[in-house]
Amino acid sequence: MLLAKSCHDLDWLTYMIGQRVTRVSSFGGLKHFTAANRPDAAADRCLDCTLVSSCPYAAQRIYLPYVGGAESWPLNVLTSDPTEEGVLHALREGPYGRCVYACDNDVVDHQVVNLEFEGGATASFTMTAFSPKAPRKTRIFGTRGSIDGDGALLTVTDFVTGATEVIDAHVPKDGHSGGDEGLITAFLDAVGGADPAAIRSNPKESLHSHEIAWAAEEARLTGTVVTIPSKEQP
Repeated sequence: MLLAKSCHDLDWLTYMIGQRVTRVSSFGGLKHFTAANRPDAAADRCLDCTLVSSCPYAAQRIYLPYVGGAESWPLNVLTSDPTEEGVLHALREGPYGRCVYACDNDVVDHQVVNLEFEGGATASFTMTAFSPKAPRKTRIFGTRGSIDGDGALLTVTDFVTGATEVIDAHVPKDGHSGGDEGLITAFLDAVGGADPAAIRSNPKESLHSHEIAWAAEEARLTGTVVTIPSKEQP
């Protein structure tokens, strides 16, 4: 789960702190989306289920409201035909219409990761399936102030004066908040303009988020604190 959906978060934490992670602990598991928690009257597919009004994970409630909307996501994940007929067909035939309690999923539905960085800074990360639809949230605690971010607005608090300032980052809505376009633009500028500086991270930095995810999974499965070797070590 961390590699598939949260490697960006691990990248983000290391980017902000500017240091490598040295030690990792982690807890979590697949606790709710299991056959043991399946309601008695639940069907194998949401479109055949009589519990739509009471199930928070009914696929038709999640996807059908997007039909006719201006944004392609999330319907483009289900089908190339974003009409109501196309979406209903995808939910009836495809994997996104299966009961969440009757799937062959074997990854965690919640996980926490604790990180220690070179220099002594620490961070904690929570991945959970049980939240309202919302962007990633970040809280940074410094020695003279703090920053709260929700993917669009930053609230900066000064510990000395108690003053707060709200900053609108003017984040685009499409393509991972503009990240997709930014990555492609940087790559084209680097290649077409012969300017490697346009790409602001190197492969070793990208690999480090994978190292963190692997260490977190080892820590979760073994109940240990896992040390990540420094980049100088083999």
